[in-house]
Amino acid sequence: MNRVQMWLRGRWAVPVVSGLLIVASLIVGLPVWGDVLMVAAAVVAGWNIVIKAARALMAKVIGIDLLVSVAAIGAVIIGEYWEAAAVTFLFAIGHALESATLTKTRSALAELVAVAPDVAIVLRDGEQVDVPAAAVATGETVLVKNGAKVPVDGVVIGGNGALDEASITGESIPVEKSDGDQVFAGTVSRGGFLQVEATGVGADTTLARIIHRVEEAQDAKAKTQAFMDRFSAWYTPAIIVMAIVFGLVTGDIVLALTLLVIGCPGALVISIPVAIVAGIGRGAKDGILVKGGEYLETSAKITAVALDKTGTLTEGRPELTDVVVLDDSLDRADVLTWAARAEAGSEHPLARPIIYAARTEGLVLGDLPESTEPVPGKGILATVDGHRVAVGNLALLATEGIVDDGASAVLDRLAAAGRTPMVVALDRRVIGVVAVADQIRADAPEMVRRLHAAGVKKVLMLTGDTERVARAVAEQVGVDEVRAGLLPEDKLAAITELQREGYTVAMVGDGVNDAPALATADIGVAMGAAGTGVAIETADIALMKDDLLKLPQAVSLARRTVRVMRQNITIALATVAALLAGVLLGGVTMSIGMLVHELSVLVVIVNAMRLLRRHRDARHEPPAPAPRPAQQPLTHAA
Repeated sequence: MNRVQMWLRGRWAVPVVSGLLIVASLIVGLPVWGDVLMVAAAVVAGWNIVIKAARALMAKVIGIDLLVSVAAIGAVIIGEYWEAAAVTFLFAIGHALESATLTKTRSALAELVAVAPDVAIVLRDGEQVDVPAAAVATGETVLVKNGAKVPVDGVVIGGNGALDEASITGESIPVEKSDGDQVFAGTVSRGGFLQVEATGVGADTTLARIIHRVEEAQDAKAKTQAFMDRFSAWYTPAIIVMAIVFGLVTGDIVLALTLLVIGCPGALVISIPVAIVAGIGRGAKDGILVKGGEYLETSAKITAVALDKTGTLTEGRPELTDVVVLDDSLDRADVLTWAARAEAGSEHPLARPIIYAARTEGLVLGDLPESTEPVPGKGILATVDGHRVAVGNLALLATEGIVDDGASAVLDRLAAAGRTPMVVALDRRVIGVVAVADQIRADAPEMVRRLHAAGVKKVLMLTGDTERVARAVAEQVGVDEVRAGLLPEDKLAAITELQREGYTVAMVGDGVNDAPALATADIGVAMGAAGTGVAIETADIALMKDDLLKLPQAVSLARRTVRVMRQNITIALATVAALLAGVLLGGVTMSIGMLVHELSVLVVIVNAMRLLRRHRDARHEPPAPAPRPAQQPLTHAA
């Protein structure tokens, strides 16, 4: 296809040709030829408009195109050739500008598609082979050189380098990668050389899932948009009826046709979707994926945010801090060994630091337990070499009928220090207490402050940990309310209670034990979703980077988007009202009405495009992690 053909099929061909015919008509100035050129201008600009109107009528839809078509055809019939040409010409220009600016609002999606890599360098039979990115097989080794795009999701198996992950997480600073680190398709190497084992290719990459999610989200309608669509379905026929009535009563056909033109709800129809597209696009650029317009609108109403503690307010990497011996016949190594052997059969996150500490200290853990019985919210029961071992809280001891033997005082002391203590019992007698602690995220207090600044009334912590530990963390973070010792069903009940009290609730959790609460909350938020395909697809909001400050940024973006939606509706309604008054009072012609109408459409679009700018809160970098204080183990002298 040559350039002329491409231009003729472009968005500006129709308005340019129509405009040239109007100019030629004005230059010729002759009654017959001038009128012919003016009618030709109206036909060129109005042909597609009439076709669209006819297709809409066949689908039983009365839209803007029908109003313009009737007005233009009527103007030609009564000899108002200039008005017919001006109305269709201005409408064609408005449509072209609308198309161009809407393309701009979808720029985030276009940028995501642009970063999708086309070629991969794969190591096959010891040779470097260039293949299409989609042709890479799972398990193959891909080479990523300086300046190249990563073509697959994978794990680094050799080399070192720095990757720009802005397209995935919104993080502008390159991230260092080495053996064992995860990499994502579409990220760009800023130095070094990496060998990557492909784990996700083609449509299974994180980038592909993001593109699919953004496409769906930008097309999904908000509740307000759905209402405006229903309103327009009644409004447009009402304008036609009003024009007919005024034409019959006054006998002024020009007035009736002018009412049709100025009554076009173009700005009203586009006011909501253009804001949603821009808002979701801005979020995608910043590593915030919103499921759709409805969820963006709901997020703007959030008044309460519920946060899990472990892995959300804390780093999620607990370490063993204390071993307290309560049986004089045993020593520290004995207590830790029994605890580690019992936890070897547990999937609980707190089992790992105990096992890791025991192995680090060179303790022999032997075989796995003969049996393991997790007790949700209480701990674990295990049979180890024929011995009954319990590791958990006081409720677990009560369940087993074990006397705490002074363990409660130790538990209180450790919990007050912000640690999670667990009693260790061997054959129905308490032998000691082990405790683990998790580092509070450096940006957690700032996140709470920004949520309040964004208009969130209540920030609360929902955790299965003990009351003392939870409160110690809460005091450092600054949350408004703490609910501790919760089972998954208790978290669900807490969310339901907040909703009954009138709060619009967002829940942030890990998606596993928090799944019921996440599903029940008005908005479920998944953090660090870049490496989790399920989170990208299922969460109402997926924060691609494991960054707490993305949460208030998401709430702020939603509120700004809804503000723009309301502004656009006001602009559209005010324009139509002013034009109607101008026509009825005199002074507003058909062409002037169309000009003002198209200007209002552009104002609405430009107003929405403000959302594409990076907001000042998004430019604030999270605070640097504070140095972790040394934690001395508490041991009881034997």
